[in-house]
Amino acid sequence: MTVHEMNIRVRFGELDPYNHVNHAVYISYFEAARVELLMEAGVSLGRMRADGHSIVVSEINTKFLGMAEELDDLVVETEILEFRRVTSTWRQRIMRNDDVIATQELRAALITNDGKPTRFPDAMIESLRPWFADDAG
Repeated sequence: MTVHEMNIRVRFGELDPYNHVNHAVYISYFEAARVELLMEAGVSLGRMRADGHSIVVSEINTKFLGMAEELDDLVVETEILEFRRVTSTWRQRIMRNDDVIATQELRAALITNDGKPTRFPDAMIESLRPWFADDAG
């Protein structure tokens, strides 16, 4: 298993009135990292749509453990915990150096372009296997 890493530098427009990264921006960072992982696996969102599928988020559990400020260099780590018939579970965390700033566990479903749940193709699961967590089920 390899944890996927995406680097990001905090920008001024992402700050709240207290000069900390706004809580909603962390969700955006997590999403960007998942999309980047999918692209590295050869499963871009455009390719999925062309194949008749989309991944949609059905549940998010985010914990904010610290704060990031303008120009902080962060790393978003992503790994996949499991695939079921039509859902997958992802675990992520945002790091500043050795400090965990935020964590997130997310459940996502695969749907057809007309919105019906559908099974994850075996080829998609195999392309994502390098990012399965050691404790993946």
